[in-house]
Amino acid sequence: MQALERIVDPCAGTGEGPLWHPGEAALFWVDIPVGVLYRYDPETGENAVAYETDDSPLGGFTIEDDGCLLLFEHGVVRRLQPGSVDADPVVRVDSSTRFNDVIADPEGRVFCGTMPGENALGDLYRIDPDGTVQVVLENVDIPNGMGFTTDEETFYFTESEANRIYAFDYDRTTGEISAQRTFVETPPDDGVPDGMTVDENGHIWSARWNGGRILRYDSTGAVRAEYELPARKVSSVTFGGSKYADLYVTTALDGGTRDAEGDGAGVLFRVPGSEIDAAGVPEFRSRIGIE
Repeated sequence: MQALERIVDPCAGTGEGPLWHPGEAALFWVDIPVGVLYRYDPETGENAVAYETDDSPLGGFTIEDDGCLLLFEHGVVRRLQPGSVDADPVVRVDSSTRFNDVIADPEGRVFCGTMPGENALGDLYRIDPDGTVQVVLENVDIPNGMGFTTDEETFYFTESEANRIYAFDYDRTTGEISAQRTFVETPPDDGVPDGMTVDENGHIWSARWNGGRILRYDSTGAVRAEYELPARKVSSVTFGGSKYADLYVTTALDGGTRDAEGDGAGVLFRVPGSEIDAAGVPEFRSRIGIE
């Protein structure tokens, strides 16, 4: 990948969930197993710890309509005020495993997946703004990256261990998803699809865990570009910056060594907008627990 910048190197166990916060002009991202939320300021180059859990993994997060962050831990969802180190619980979910990827929808709901456990696979939940929690998909083998088409009529959802990205009809009024079909099926020996984002042209950028790269798909599921990284476990991708032109990519060391996982494992990368012919769009904001 041209002009690939190693902007932060904390040797992240599982760097994940990058999300640009326009109000903060900063990128937030997590290291899941150690429960750390980072805040990267591209103006200063500082990558600071914005929040730490009490020894609990920290999965995905969203930006709330009022600028707070909504953090998804193990069975609990918390709101973090900007600049605060304490996060208040707002929703509890009866799950035996931790949250993984999450995404807000156009109406402020949140779709959130939980990891498989010893006795069951994961589930995909939807949390409505009033705090109502509903299971929308059961028995998912690692629920992962999600996104919406630019016309807001289709919802994308990744099931990593099934090696598939699905497409669903999406009803903005009700939040219901239906008519599940396979959008992309990846080769079983070529890594697994992980986090994703959708750009302004409706193209899907999908990270490939154990595949060492990002793939860019058009709206038909055809591969339009591949971008290699010096890390086997490429976990997620997003656009950021004032014009959502820069591409940010998280990777994972996952308990391994850089001899085995690549010398960029656990690094946060950036590709400047001048090097790619695409730009992202602001992610939708959640409205959970906002009166």
